[in-house]
Amino acid sequence: MRVMSGAMLCVLLAALDQTVVIPALPAIASDLGAYKQLSWIVAAYLITSTISTPVYGKLSDIYGRRRLLLTCIALFIVTSALCAVSRSLDQLIMSRALQGLGGGGLMAVTQAAIADVMSPRERGKYQGYISAVWALSSVSGPLVGGFMAESLSWRWIFWINLPVGAAAMWACNNGLRRLPPPKIIGKPRLDIIGALLLGTALSVLLLALGWGGNTYPWASYEIIGLAALGIILLLLLVGQEMRSADPLLPPRVFASSSYNASIIISTLTSMLMFMCLFSIPLYFQLARGTTAAQSGLYLAPFMLASAAGNILGSRWGRHLGGMRQELRVASALCCAGLVFLALLPPDTPKWTFIVAMLVAGPGVGGCLIGSMMSSQNALPAGDIGSGTSALLVLRSVGGAAGSSLAGAILASGLASVQSPARTTQAVPATPHGLHFGIVYAVAAACAAISFVVAICMPDKRLRESLHVAPISE
Repeated sequence: MRVMSGAMLCVLLAALDQTVVIPALPAIASDLGAYKQLSWIVAAYLITSTISTPVYGKLSDIYGRRRLLLTCIALFIVTSALCAVSRSLDQLIMSRALQGLGGGGLMAVTQAAIADVMSPRERGKYQGYISAVWALSSVSGPLVGGFMAESLSWRWIFWINLPVGAAAMWACNNGLRRLPPPKIIGKPRLDIIGALLLGTALSVLLLALGWGGNTYPWASYEIIGLAALGIILLLLLVGQEMRSADPLLPPRVFASSSYNASIIISTLTSMLMFMCLFSIPLYFQLARGTTAAQSGLYLAPFMLASAAGNILGSRWGRHLGGMRQELRVASALCCAGLVFLALLPPDTPKWTFIVAMLVAGPGVGGCLIGSMMSSQNALPAGDIGSGTSALLVLRSVGGAAGSSLAGAILASGLASVQSPARTTQAVPATPHGLHFGIVYAVAAACAAISFVVAICMPDKRLRESLHVAPISE
């Protein structure tokens, strides 16, 4: 629990900072007098945190979790102060990018540290605590951000990170000093070329996802060129990792079919989750006429149900000793709830929409915790950090893809509703309901693919001890 107290504070920092800034964007734009590049306040943090995650995971395998986690927290605190004192939008975007370099290690190193002190079977109990903190932080983040922006100043959104970060640093220092030093065979080396290729490839692909449908059309030469360049860089990364003596993402971890299945389920679940997070508030605002604050409250049942799924899924693994069946049940439940959402008529009572969210939410949470536990159970001790980071990176990419895809679908619907042929009526509920239905249908397809993967994956029992045997499947 000494380790867990620091881990939960780190998760609190990471989760709050991803959501607390969103409702404050209008206040930031008004204060700094800039609107055009406002989305980069969020995008800059997302890009740098994503590309730094696998680097921190590998470094923590080499130098230990405590040293890396304290470094991440310190960097996060300093850059939060820089965000709070920014005097222009460019300064704030640059500070947010630097903040992402610290935030990228908070989740990766925290998850690896938990794996160091708890067996895979017992790990589920404590992963449930982490998941509950993440979900509650994600729900409360927009409420806290909106309150601070209206009652105090948007700068307090970043100042609040200083005392929380200091508490996390103290707790992590006390808890993680008990961990044994990493056991490294031979002289450790960081794969610099692999890190550069991975960072550049993810940056290019995330830029394509962020610009597609907004700055440039999806079929434009710019977006197609960025996507092609990203794929080429990923192929070069694969070649680099295959011949590197100490690769950033060891190819041997992908030799396990259990690990690969967990990666696929995790990425698809993150994709459909962010499609829901993006679309649910907009659905209640555009199709139901609620305010922005009310739409945020309607999102709470989905997030709380997801947290419940995390806890139930972790307890499943602890008591029954395996995650394959849990992933099957969770993905089926998620698919059922999303199909229900996709088929609901536009004028359906609000409570039926909430019921559908309460069906899908536990499935989302169960898939996220189940894929994390299953993947770490398949990893050898020396690759826990790298393998966990790879899973988290692909989760981030899946989340970015999901929000971008949902935005493109809804933007096409708004364009069709506001076209000259439809100017005789205000924005009606039916077109909105139709396009929201498409979003949830695509999300349901992701859940269905996850179910098929869970059906085909091997039934690998969770280990009872911390000792990790080499990958044999």
